[in-house]
Amino acid sequence: MTNQIALVLGLLILGLFAADALVLHWGLPVLLGKELASMIEYLSFWH
Repeated sequence: MTNQIALVLGLLILGLFAADALVLHWGLPVLLGKELASMIEYLSFWH
């Protein structure tokens, strides 16, 4: 992955979070936090 691609992907992700906060109101940070906690619990089962 080149630096330019990484920068564009990072800006797209930040733009999505900004759009969520200002317009969409989907609650993406909360949703991602819940999914991350679920994934950690699932992975700890296999550990």
